[in-house]
Amino acid sequence: MKLIVGLGNPGEKYAATRHNVGFHWLCRLAEQLRITFKSEVKFHGLCANVVFDNEQFWLLKPQTYMNASGMAVAALSRFYKISPDQLLVVHDELDLPPGTAKLKLGGGAGGHNGLKDIITRLATQDFWRLRIGVGHPGNKNEVVDYVLHPPRKEEALLIDDAIQRSLVIWPLIASGDYTAAMHKLHTKQKEL
Repeated sequence: MKLIVGLGNPGEKYAATRHNVGFHWLCRLAEQLRITFKSEVKFHGLCANVVFDNEQFWLLKPQTYMNASGMAVAALSRFYKISPDQLLVVHDELDLPPGTAKLKLGGGAGGHNGLKDIITRLATQDFWRLRIGVGHPGNKNEVVDYVLHPPRKEEALLIDDAIQRSLVIWPLIASGDYTAAMHKLHTKQKEL
């Protein structure tokens, strides 16, 4: 793994929304690693360079708003010659209930505009995704409003728990042991 991207929207207005789960995950990882992000204009985002187990990788929070997330991902990926299979995108997932986290390689955008832009700009779907469940409002016409608002208190606790559980496996992801990471993450959820 050479690049971990957390998706979200910049600004205080969006900070606590469901759509910013990827930002929350990445901020927690940065806290664990005791690193800070700095603004990188050429990468259209907040970045941090990390060395873990003698491996170097990047953390990226795009500051382009969700619909243009691919601009930041493509800029950093191309500059450092990071291939899509060395990329992990952490994002909110409507198709999973709060409290669920799933790791997978590839797949479509599933209506997620951030993923859609990344797929378009990288010209591939073949990158890793860590999907943090936020649930679905039940009506597709309510999705935009739903993701741009904070979760209810009980949902927030479940989402926070999924973030914590998925952070436990990040060393396995960083080392490229995706099978073990998926097994550990997906098995833990079944036990709950």
